[in-house]
Amino acid sequence: MPMQSVERGASIVVCSTCRRDADNRENEKGERGGELLFRELEALARQDDPSGAHVSLQRMPCLFACSRFCTVHLRAPGKVGYVLGNFTPDRESAEAVLAFFKAYRESEEGIVPFREWPEGVKGHFITRMPPEGYVLEAG
Repeated sequence: MPMQSVERGASIVVCSTCRRDADNRENEKGERGGELLFRELEALARQDDPSGAHVSLQRMPCLFACSRFCTVHLRAPGKVGYVLGNFTPDRESAEAVLAFFKAYRESEEGIVPFREWPEGVKGHFITRMPPEGYVLEAG
């Protein structure tokens, strides 16, 4: 599978092939959960900013977190990145992801204080990754 160049900067990468839930790959129309979540995120981002310029959304088939369906990767140059999953592909999940992303994007190193986390992302974190050339200090 060839790589595709995308815009650099803070972005939400959505697994477009994720299952809808633990029991179903698709909804009754044959749509995958990841694609449904992408569309919810896109609609909310455009509602906040009709140009879509403030939230970079990107699709990628399979983030390899298959047991944690409806997975997203938040990333930005020089910042800690996060993979979150186990979302329901609905508006409520998209609102939580976007709210966390906005705080993440505004943070200096990608670290958002727990007290600022939207309820809808708590318990959904799978992993955090240091940016290239860095690790977090112990302490």
